[in-house]
Amino acid sequence: MDVGLQRKIDQGVGPLLCRALSLFAGKREPAGTPRRILIILLSEMGSLVLGCSLFRRIREKYPQASIHALVFEKNREILDLLEVIPPENVMTLSDRSLGGLVGDSLFVLRKMRELRFDVVIDCELFARVSSIFSFFSGAPVRVGFHRHTMEGLYRGDFINRPVLYNPYRHISDQFLALVDAIESRSVPKNKRVSIETVPKEAPRLQLKEGEQEAMQERLLADFPAVAGKKLVLIYPSGGILPIRAWPLEYFCRTAKDLIDRGIAVAVIGLPADKGLAAAILNHCRSPLCIDLTGYTKTIRELLVLFHFSSLLITNDGGPGQFAVMTPIRSILFFGPETPDLYGPNSPSAKVFFSGIACSPCLTAYNHRNSPCDGDNQCLKVIAPESVLECALEMLGKEAVR
Repeated sequence: MDVGLQRKIDQGVGPLLCRALSLFAGKREPAGTPRRILIILLSEMGSLVLGCSLFRRIREKYPQASIHALVFEKNREILDLLEVIPPENVMTLSDRSLGGLVGDSLFVLRKMRELRFDVVIDCELFARVSSIFSFFSGAPVRVGFHRHTMEGLYRGDFINRPVLYNPYRHISDQFLALVDAIESRSVPKNKRVSIETVPKEAPRLQLKEGEQEAMQERLLADFPAVAGKKLVLIYPSGGILPIRAWPLEYFCRTAKDLIDRGIAVAVIGLPADKGLAAAILNHCRSPLCIDLTGYTKTIRELLVLFHFSSLLITNDGGPGQFAVMTPIRSILFFGPETPDLYGPNSPSAKVFFSGIACSPCLTAYNHRNSPCDGDNQCLKVIAPESVLECALEMLGKEAVR
């Protein structure tokens, strides 16, 4: 379903529904320690990687609790790969069409009622649908971000563990605050002295025997020219937010400069990104530049590819977050969003962020809908020469495998 349509529905219907539901919010409190907890995380796949510390905190505080999650169907695979909760405890929603979303929502709401959750933790910032799910879950404790006195996204007053959204703290830290709010008696709920003791890095993917070798053999059979070369992966797509993309021309120049130094370059992405790959291949005109858009059919296959590649150069998005689950080093470009909030939790990642006056412009306060006219200077001022220098330096270091 188109992201613009989602925004219109959310902005048109969401506030009215949240306000109406707030009139019926009960004051019932659970008895004793939570036995069943639901986490709602409908954001992009990268947010699930950044949410690993949240799952760790819940398991640490409530070791006997049964932990469940509600995610979009397209994000299910990455949650399974993280192995933070049992696969049978995951509920999904399809956002491919409005009809599919409605049908899945009715099923999920019925399932929530059957499971009788004690606590629901709503991790969303940019939409109200998750807040509405938390209300209809029937859970007596509903944790979520709340605007308090700020002119922010109204998500209902039925959130009875309201956590103050803090635009100055990394989102993984704020996810931890949601867990601590379950039993907090302070105002605001996230008055925790320190959160530095909780590991924030995602777990490494455990490969199956022969899995990496099989992928390498397949790649070399299809693209024999890259044999014996260091392989740099580049992801030029901005995903559902094209404004997050470093200029395609810069990707072309960087790829050509790497190839001129005897380094192989592969363009990764979805089948829909083949136009971007074609532009880069046409610019480089070398057998060392290959198109891998749509080549990996699953996220797991992509992560296996990461295991024997030397470097990833990517826009802000899923691949940059997935990389922390593998040994690969990465270079990420931020501009419309800030790495202070959404940067990967890994020392193997290098972030480029210009910080010009209007950057970042995608926030919880504007529905992630930037006023930018498309001339994303925040990314255009990141020079290809600087990126190439950084890439060559990182390629000179061996990854820990």
